[in-house]
Amino acid sequence: MSNVLTSVNPATGKEIATYEIHDEKKVERAVSQSRKTFEEWRQLPFSKRAFVLKNIAKEIRREKDRLVKLAVLEMGKPIQQGYYEVEKCASTLDFYAANGAKFLADVVVKTDARKSYVSYQPMGTVLAIMPWNFPYWQVFRAFAPAVMAGNVMILKHASNVSGCALVIEKLILNAGAPKGLLQTLLIPPSRIEKLIDDPRIAAVTLTGSTAAGSKVAEAAGRNLKKQVLELGGSDAYVILEDADLDIAVEIAVRGRLVNSGQSCIAAKRFVVVKSVYKEFERRFTEEMKKATYGDPMDEKSRIGPMARIDLRDQLHEQVKSSIAKGAKLLCGGFIPDGPGSYYPPTVLSKVKKGMPAYDEELFGPAAAIIEAKDEKDAMRIANDTIYGLGGGIISKNRAKAEKLAAQELQAGSCFVNDYVHSDPLLPFGGIKQSGYGRELGSFGIHEFVNIKTVYVK
Repeated sequence: MSNVLTSVNPATGKEIATYEIHDEKKVERAVSQSRKTFEEWRQLPFSKRAFVLKNIAKEIRREKDRLVKLAVLEMGKPIQQGYYEVEKCASTLDFYAANGAKFLADVVVKTDARKSYVSYQPMGTVLAIMPWNFPYWQVFRAFAPAVMAGNVMILKHASNVSGCALVIEKLILNAGAPKGLLQTLLIPPSRIEKLIDDPRIAAVTLTGSTAAGSKVAEAAGRNLKKQVLELGGSDAYVILEDADLDIAVEIAVRGRLVNSGQSCIAAKRFVVVKSVYKEFERRFTEEMKKATYGDPMDEKSRIGPMARIDLRDQLHEQVKSSIAKGAKLLCGGFIPDGPGSYYPPTVLSKVKKGMPAYDEELFGPAAAIIEAKDEKDAMRIANDTIYGLGGGIISKNRAKAEKLAAQELQAGSCFVNDYVHSDPLLPFGGIKQSGYGRELGSFGIHEFVNIKTVYVK
C-alpha cells in the first residue's frame, strides 16, 4: 500500500503534490495534544474563545486568494464560488464569536430546589471526517460551534484535498489559536475506525456519503459516542401548476449547478405537474445548455471539472443506465474530449422509478425531470426517496407552498421559491438516509456539549 496521498488537478489530470501519510506515532501525538489543549481551552471564558475565532476569521480573509486557488487546483471549484465559500467560513466564525455565549448561557428552571438550571459543558475532542466538495466550508461550519463551545477538533479530510487540510491547520495556528485546537491527520479511511475507538475521542461529526456515514455510525455506536451525520441527498423541487416558470427555471438551474452539481443539497430531481411539464422542460433545457463549463480558474466558467475521473465516470454510467431504461436525453450526457474530468450540463426527462436518475443521488451536473399528475402526486414523488436532506416548492401561492414545505415535504431543509442553501443562522441536517443531528444555528452548538442538570437543595 502506498505511503503517500496524491492530489491531482481535475482540470488537467496532472499530479499537483504528494503528502506523506501520518504514521501511528504522529496520530498518538495529535490525540495526546488534543486532550492537553482541551483541558486548557475549556477553562477559557467565552470572550477569550470568541477573540480567537474572530482572529481566525481575519486570517481567512487575509489568505483568501491563496485558499481559493488551492481549492480550485485540488478539486476544480469554479473560482468565483471559491471566494464565496471562503467568505462564508469567515462570517460563520464571526457569527459564533458574537452569539456563542448567548447560545450556551445557563437556563434557569424553577423546581423545588433552592436553585436548578441547565448548564452546557464541552465534551472534549471531536473527530471531524470531511469531504472534498466544500473543502473549507465543511470544516469551519463544524469547527466554529464546536470550538466556541469549548471543544477541540481533529480533522480527517478527504485525501484529494490534503493541501487544503494542512492549510486549514496552519491558518488556525497563524491566527494565534493554541496548538492543538485543530489538528489535521493525513490517514486513509481504513484507519478511521481505530481512531474512533480511542477513548480520548469524545464525539464524531461526518459529512459524506450514506455508506460512509453508516460505517462511522457503527464504529461510534459500538463505542457509545455521539455523532452528527450529514449524508447524501437527492433533493426534489416541486414545480406546481401556478409557478412562475421564469423564477422556477432560474432557481432550478442555480440549484442544480452549484459547485458543478457536486453538493449534497443541490437540486437533483425536478417534479413538475403535468400542466406545465413541457414548458418547464423546454425552458430548463435551454438554460442548462447555456451554462458554460471549462477552466475553473476562468471567472466565465460556471462549471468546473468534477473532482475526480472516477466520480465523473460513475455519473456517466448512471445517466447511460437511466437512458437505457427509457429516460430521454435532452442535453449533455457525454464525456468531452481532452484532459480532465469534465462533464457537461445534462438533462434527463421522462424519468421513472427504477432508473438511477430517480432512485439514486446524481452527484454532478445532471438533472432529472419527473412528471406528476397533480399536486398530490408531486408530493408523493418528492417524498419517494431514501433521502431527506432538502427540497423546494415553487409556487405563486406562498401560503400553500409554505404549508406543503412545513408539513408535507420530508426533509431537513424545505425552501419556498428559492434553492436550498445553508445559513449560519439556521439549523442544517437531514432525515432518513441523509443522516441525523444538526449543524449551524443555536442547534448546532448544542450537539457537542453535555446538557447538564445542576440541582442545589
